[in-house]
Amino acid sequence: MEAKVIDQSITTALEKFKTLDEKITHFSSISGLIGWDQKVMAPKKGRATFAKASGTFRTEEFKMTVSDEMGELLHILTSPQAVEVLDEISKAQVRERKNFYDRAKNIPAEQYKEYAVLTSLANDAWEEARANNDFKHFLPFLEKIVDFNKKFIEIFGYEKHPYDALLNEYEPGLTVEKLDPIFAKLRESSVMLLKRIQNSSYKTPDEIFEQSYVVAKQKEFNQYILPIIGFDMEAGRLDETVHPFAQTINTGDVRITTRYLENNVRSALFGTIHEAGHGIYEQNVNPDFEGTVLQSGASFGIHESQSRFLENMVGRSEEFWNYFYPNLQKYFPEQLGEVKVEDFYRAINKVAPSFIRVEADELTYNLHIMIRYEIEKALFGGEIEVKDLPSIWNKKMEEYLGITPDSDTKGVLQDVHWSFGGFGYFPSYSLGNLYAAQILNTIQKEIPDFYMSIENGDFSKIQTWLKEKIHQYGRLLSPNELIVNVTGEELNAEYLVEYLENKYSKVYKL
Repeated sequence: MEAKVIDQSITTALEKFKTLDEKITHFSSISGLIGWDQKVMAPKKGRATFAKASGTFRTEEFKMTVSDEMGELLHILTSPQAVEVLDEISKAQVRERKNFYDRAKNIPAEQYKEYAVLTSLANDAWEEARANNDFKHFLPFLEKIVDFNKKFIEIFGYEKHPYDALLNEYEPGLTVEKLDPIFAKLRESSVMLLKRIQNSSYKTPDEIFEQSYVVAKQKEFNQYILPIIGFDMEAGRLDETVHPFAQTINTGDVRITTRYLENNVRSALFGTIHEAGHGIYEQNVNPDFEGTVLQSGASFGIHESQSRFLENMVGRSEEFWNYFYPNLQKYFPEQLGEVKVEDFYRAINKVAPSFIRVEADELTYNLHIMIRYEIEKALFGGEIEVKDLPSIWNKKMEEYLGITPDSDTKGVLQDVHWSFGGFGYFPSYSLGNLYAAQILNTIQKEIPDFYMSIENGDFSKIQTWLKEKIHQYGRLLSPNELIVNVTGEELNAEYLVEYLENKYSKVYKL
């Protein structure tokens, strides 16, 4: 009799939990739409008021995730009796909501609202500061955001390094202790390979990009390639913004953005392919997860693996351009009509230290991430102050890449992430590269004609594999469970080191 009562209480709790989970997810979807509109469509004069309204809405969502009701339901649904009877999907939903609840339940709602409004306002301040090369304009916003995050760290808790509390938000279980040796190995191999490339007499013909590429034509070409590589235009859209990003409203409405530069056709081209990787992932999550906490990717590192995989392993391959290049020539006959595809391939894979992360080559890109990682780690470790970031940034650029930005726009102000409080996010990009190389190693074994399919313009087999192995699971599995399921082993840096060595040895005839 007693067991039956317990079972009924679990059933009732699960029904209430799923109703609450759906409500929170709906709020999150609308919050995403508000954020997209603010960055893409909203007129400048209305943004300050918009930011306050956004903060109010996000706070209501937050209150539900840490409410007494949520706490009581999680208490019931994590009991030994519940664990025995819940199905895999329900357990994952409970896990994800509990992880957030445990971390954030002690943040006062008013404090959260203040932070939500601050970060909404900070985006506009960052855009203005970046456009005018004026770090001082952004400084007071950034100082407040950092102070908030220091308070959050104490609430979240950590075992060894304060920065661990922020890393965990983007890649569950990731710590400074785990990340330092991974980055050290990658940094050492990258610097050694970079020196060999710089000493090579075989140069890439990147002067072909030092021309005007009409933006309208760039837009047409991007719209042309997106459906071919797997992005469903009936379940998404492409727009223009200051800093490229992807925003999921739901699996049938995934919005990606890019940035067009007339004198840099590579920026929008590869930025669009990168964001398409994020978008395709979200469009192919199991429809049964719609309206639940499981409807997005497993982690930011896994998410970045999909965007970096499509941008680099696919989009910068010879085979990709053997198929698409003739059409690109038709869009830009004056600029590329006489340029051979092999020269174009080598040009888009040029390795050279550069100021802008989103336009960096595959090899030096990871060094950009390590600069940000070292800065964030020191910032929350109490070793540096926000006001000193421009000079520290420039010193790190010189140390890691051998170049010094001549403006903060090219330096400390180039990324949007700190304006929305995304501390701990940047390592996800390099984790994405590491995951992507490991995934590439596996997919080539299971699809031997992987690159031949790309050369024939057939991405269906590849996208089907990615959907079956990765995309469909959403957040059902943890990042570690997912990568082990896909590749048979935990994260292994050797695959990226090998991939970069093989690729650039060929490009530069090392």
